Amino acid sequence: MSHAASAVSSDPLLQVRDIEVIYDGAILAVAGVSLSVPRGGIVALLGANGAGKSTTLKAISGLVRAERAEVSRGSIEFLGRDTAGVDPSHRVRQGMVHVLEGRHVFPQLTVEDNLRSGGFVRGLSRRELAQDLERIYAWFPRLKTKRKTQAGLTSGGEQQMVAIGRALMTRPTLVLLDEPSMGLAPIIVQEIFQIVAQLNREAQVSFLIAEQNINVALKYASSAYVLDTGRVVLSGSADELLARGDLHDFYLGKH
Repeated sequence: MSHAASAVSSDPLLQVRDIEVIYDGAILAVAGVSLSVPRGGIVALLGANGAGKSTTLKAISGLVRAERAEVSRGSIEFLGRDTAGVDPSHRVRQGMVHVLEGRHVFPQLTVEDNLRSGGFVRGLSRRELAQDLERIYAWFPRLKTKRKTQAGLTSGGEQQMVAIGRALMTRPTLVLLDEPSMGLAPIIVQEIFQIVAQLNREAQVSFLIAEQNINVALKYASSAYVLDTGRVVLSGSADELLARGDLHDFYLGKH
């Protein structure tokens, strides 16, 4: 697959410089991570479980504070502005949205009401909400057939689509996507990543995707960073990283 480099501008949408994240004032979760996401890019954040991928995404979205953690060093710039002190909900209004690991949906609400809840953040009118819903259903036809079903009764893959669709209802420029493939059948993972690629192409949405599945992530990403124990140990274009024979060793702790 050819990586759509032409649509990627050199001006980074997100710039993370040497951040350190501390839990409860003591435990170091992330120790000096730097990365950037170009406008129109799909960037993968790779690494084994516990490597610091989720913490890095939460630091970027501001959600680490909900877990008694803080960014104790470094800087995070979004759209050229420092995000220090910017409330997570305000980051959403600026165009950054975080899809948490584990398919968080409101199980009692219908698929459609779950999607609508994403639109409320932007204070959209009823007409705009209806238009945005139709766009989501065009990208996720599977959700259209389940629009009246309680989200908790849909499959794991459908719940992941609801979580991504709800995020897209905030009209983001950057989506932080945490472990979208976790626990899903390969064919569903493929479908979700194809939708991500389509959103990137057609709606110019940029993605930073934390993912354990190296092969699928590098198939769709233009570049990637590999984390190990809270540090970036490798980075490069997807093609460069795929060409390395030792990438899986980083996951097995053999490097």
